[in-house]
Amino acid sequence: MKLTPPQPDCDPHHNTIDQSAPHPNGYNALIQPLLLVFLAALLALVFAALSSEVMEGETRSFDMYLLHWAQALRVGHPGLADVMRDLSGMGSAVVLTLVIGATAGYLVLTAARATALLVLASALSGTLLVSLFKAAFGRLRPALAYADFLVPSLSFPSGHASMSAVVYLTLGALVAGTRPRLAQRAYIVTAAALMTMLVGLSRVALGVHWATDVLGGWAFGTAWAIIWLLLARRIEGPPKHPTAAPGS
Repeated sequence: MKLTPPQPDCDPHHNTIDQSAPHPNGYNALIQPLLLVFLAALLALVFAALSSEVMEGETRSFDMYLLHWAQALRVGHPGLADVMRDLSGMGSAVVLTLVIGATAGYLVLTAARATALLVLASALSGTLLVSLFKAAFGRLRPALAYADFLVPSLSFPSGHASMSAVVYLTLGALVAGTRPRLAQRAYIVTAAALMTMLVGLSRVALGVHWATDVLGGWAFGTAWAIIWLLLARRIEGPPKHPTAAPGS
């Protein structure tokens, strides 16, 4: 008698693997933008709450304490001011303009014109909003007696802190999106965040900004960078990481 091997179940309604179940990568593609939207909204609320406290004078004791501390630190360590001025320069309009211009030029050369336009738009719109916020809140800077040098413009939010967050975090995220390994991406984003943090801290250490100016600048700048990164992802799709070479 001839034996026939068992036949697979041909029932079209029976599948050992549910083909309709979403792939794990699909969940990531959905969850990551939602988390970024939530973070941007949270930072916007922080900025709104902080600006309200600043205008009501509720942060004055905190700001004055750090202002006195920064002044005492400069007096006790005379070379510190030079270091802080160098760090502050990383968030100046001239340096950030050069960084943005060089980045946009490179993106155009690599045929990423849409990304180049988004980078330029994020920086220009961020600069405009910071100027509008300063005019709306009208907060004066710390007195010259506490500052390392005179800055004539208004204070809240810090333009250096805001725009360094917009520029460095945006560029850091774009560069990180080209790397295949999580450790590489984490390092790049962490380095961008560290540069942003150092610029803001230098403004407080030099006495040219209240600490809450910098906190407000970080909150706004980070939220603004996230919004434009989400827009870039919406237009160009999720980043395609190159495959890492074996053993690399």
